[in-house]
Amino acid sequence: MSRLGIRREDKHAFERRVPLTPDGVRKLTAQGLEIVVQPSSIRAFDDAAYAEAGATIAEDLGSCDVVLAVKEIPSTLFRQGGAYVFFSHTIKGQPHNMPMLRKLMELGCTLIDYEKITDDAGRRLVFFGRHAGLAGMIDTLWTVGRRLAARGTPTVFEDLRLAHEYPDLEAAEQAITAVGEALKTRPFPESLAPFVVGFAGYGNVSRGAQHILELLPHEWIAPEDLPALVARSDAPRDRVFGVVFEERHLVARRDGSAFELQDYYDHPELYRSRFLPQAKHLSVIVNAIYWTEAYPRLLARADLKDWYAAEEPRLVTVGDISCDIEGAIECTVKATTPDAPSYVYDPATDALVDGVAGPGVAMMTTDCLPCELPRESSAAFTEALVPFAEALARADYTGGLADSGLPPPMQRATILWRGELTPPFAYMKKFLG
Repeated sequence: MSRLGIRREDKHAFERRVPLTPDGVRKLTAQGLEIVVQPSSIRAFDDAAYAEAGATIAEDLGSCDVVLAVKEIPSTLFRQGGAYVFFSHTIKGQPHNMPMLRKLMELGCTLIDYEKITDDAGRRLVFFGRHAGLAGMIDTLWTVGRRLAARGTPTVFEDLRLAHEYPDLEAAEQAITAVGEALKTRPFPESLAPFVVGFAGYGNVSRGAQHILELLPHEWIAPEDLPALVARSDAPRDRVFGVVFEERHLVARRDGSAFELQDYYDHPELYRSRFLPQAKHLSVIVNAIYWTEAYPRLLARADLKDWYAAEEPRLVTVGDISCDIEGAIECTVKATTPDAPSYVYDPATDALVDGVAGPGVAMMTTDCLPCELPRESSAAFTEALVPFAEALARADYTGGLADSGLPPPMQRATILWRGELTPPFAYMKKFLG
């Protein structure tokens, strides 16, 4: 049986998450697994809790056949023939992580990526997405409050703090609920009514963000009902309106033929965005879609430039939780950090200013949102990962992947097996140069 190691996270000061909490470690050590945990002064769970759960606390993970982490591991720490499980951020060919991937290949390592652990229907099984949505929506509403205040329009959202500034998720939810109560007596000004939040996407990330919205007085509407709502002169000011956009609302075939979801997945180049006319009805856009360069953008910079030149937009803030740089929302030009989550993008000049003041649209583009809720997000992640952890420890990493003993979801998530790209990831050769 392989010994499992849990690496200390050190990508940045806010990264306090873990792949396995002490409770998860306790379940595994009770099954006879050996687990070694690197010490950490910033982890959301202290070393003593891991020791009490049966883990060995040690700086050196060299004795561990399989090492688990959350974020990328520095290339200098890989050892010959080792197996590593973490979010590698390589499957889109991210240039900054190609040296890491090449090093893993040179050393004959195995790489398993949580992002690709899926069931037979392709649904992800181990993820932080819901907590990205929770924290992302809190930080988006915080940005809304500060942005409107900078424009001289006070709202109840000024009462909010950033997600990481609350002691836990429960406290954050209570604060959102209190803001909702305040909205009854401090409604939106007429200039902001109706206040509409549009969610691009409907997966785990979006559902987390929607949960935060639902703590406020709210109504859900269909995308096709947006124009009539915005045209109302008596639109309610004591609530927010939410609308969820599916693929069929976001894109259309270039040739004008009917939308078909599988066709869109198979041939995204045949489609164009149809989001701009709907975006013009929104106060806030929350982007929660999976995107690659094969797919059309939701909003290009040129779209925003024409829009902002022609009218005074209703749009206050974009919360780009997906945070693909120059991706689905092209004016997502950089990733921000939890302590400084926002900047203002000016479509007229293609320039940005950190903070919430200035002409243009406020952007919330933090790319490490689940780490703002480290204990809750780690607990949920552990619950999903524990069933696979024993298989990781008991697998045979000396032969072929098919004979390894790893369950199918883990085999599907194996990018490298003993230094070689597995068939589903052979396309990544083109990124390696």
